[in-house]
Amino acid sequence: MNYLIPVLILGGCGVLAGVLLTVAAKVFHVEIDERIDRIAESLPQANCGSCGFAGCSDYAAAIIEKGAETNLCRPGGADAAGKIAAILGTSAAEVVPMTAIVHCNGNCEATQKRFEFDGVQSCTAAKRFYGGNGMCRFGCLGYGDCMAVCEKGAIKVVNGVAEVSPAQCEACGKCAAVCPNGLISIKPVAKRIDVLCSSAANGRETKESCKNGCIGCKMCEKKCPSGAIKVENFHASIDYDKCEGCGECVEICPVKAIHKQKECNIDNKYSL
Repeated sequence: MNYLIPVLILGGCGVLAGVLLTVAAKVFHVEIDERIDRIAESLPQANCGSCGFAGCSDYAAAIIEKGAETNLCRPGGADAAGKIAAILGTSAAEVVPMTAIVHCNGNCEATQKRFEFDGVQSCTAAKRFYGGNGMCRFGCLGYGDCMAVCEKGAIKVVNGVAEVSPAQCEACGKCAAVCPNGLISIKPVAKRIDVLCSSAANGRETKESCKNGCIGCKMCEKKCPSGAIKVENFHASIDYDKCEGCGECVEICPVKAIHKQKECNIDNKYSL
């Protein structure tokens, strides 16, 4: 009898808790639109954040609950946009193929190392050690942190500098996020003119550290017919929205810091 009462009390508490939980579940139940799960399943699950949301599930919820645009998933591209449109019963939104670009051309022929770095062989580690071991403190460190995070193998370190293959790149932005010198940006594939330098040093310092570096002479800025190039802090940058791809800046650059990239097969870029 001494054991029965505590057992009954404990059992009663368990039953009461179960009833309360059941009631609470029904009272606070929130209906979830089944389309959210369907949209999430149609996304590539890269969870890269390139769409502007924390992950694929959050993006799917934002499409249904907040009316977010349906063409924001860069890794999924036109394929994902088409699937989302089918789920919503709308026409597919246009997707502009994007790719990462490394704004540096400080290869082994153009620049040198100040010292040999024998620490952890990563860009982040090298950057913490006197700002890196390269003559140019703004250039590619060449240890491949960007390559390590690229799940599609779109980045390779060639001759000391990271290079991106637009045909393989999904423009997720993970490489841009990990680069300690901020050399990588995301741009439209169709825009093929790029400044392959990120130096903010004056012309003299840049020439001493890298033969391929932008010296801020402003010749490109003056020559550009569409006003797409501006030189600030001794460094030229391109407004891709204005660039018409004429290539006049490429021809006039005295140090060849501006390049016209090879054409990419845009139609097959997002074949999943």
